[in-house]
Amino acid sequence: MTDILQTELPYDPLTPRALPGISAMSMQDWLHQDEAFESQMARRDQLLSNAYDDVVAMDGQAKEPAQELLDLVVSLAYPNCGSHVVRADGVSVAVDRDNPLLTLGRLVQEDFCILQKQGDEHVLTGAVLCFPASWTLSEKFMRPLIAIHDGVEGYEDGIARRVQRLFDGVKAGKPMWRFNALWYRDSELHQPRSFLQRRVQPDQKAAEFLRSERQCILRLPQSGAVVFSIHTYVLARQDVPGA
Repeated sequence: MTDILQTELPYDPLTPRALPGISAMSMQDWLHQDEAFESQMARRDQLLSNAYDDVVAMDGQAKEPAQELLDLVVSLAYPNCGSHVVRADGVSVAVDRDNPLLTLGRLVQEDFCILQKQGDEHVLTGAVLCFPASWTLSEKFMRPLIAIHDGVEGYEDGIARRVQRLFDGVKAGKPMWRFNALWYRDSELHQPRSFLQRRVQPDQKAAEFLRSERQCILRLPQSGAVVFSIHTYVLARQDVPGA
């Protein structure tokens, strides 16, 4: 398969930040479209067609937030569209509010996770996750934040409490964002992996690709659900400044 790569990032991925590393952002800066749009969207269409049950999950309670999210994304990325949108690569996509997560997966490069408050924690009740970075949607679906991050390096009790406070405190119209940086031996975007099979971190000097996720959290104003969006960048080592 041909490598699907970007050649630059809108931030410095190698500048370390202490967890959770959150910064404020504007709604206008939420969704990104970059030079890998056509190739990434083709890969997303392929996964949504051939591996739907692996990349989409939705509990009944998440349908209303998913529809609200779809309306928000369409209003920002495809304003004034009708029953169909035409992507930048020329592909026409029907806006299907009965299957909002499938539609979302075909509209923009971001993956989306919907989390709803149950008791003291937010629970993953819906997601379209075409490009997982070494985790599996089926293992995290309907689980709370602390369980979702089980095994994540550095995600200790103190960080878990801070992240939960962020999810509790994020306000509609005032999203926040962070990034990570992970070295991989290959460029494949779809990297599911069970928590029983931890990824062996490659030696940074031997890894050929840097994978970085621009992760945003925002609150939907009507349902109150929190959305965690992920825009995945993969760069060849020679395109990473300072690598």
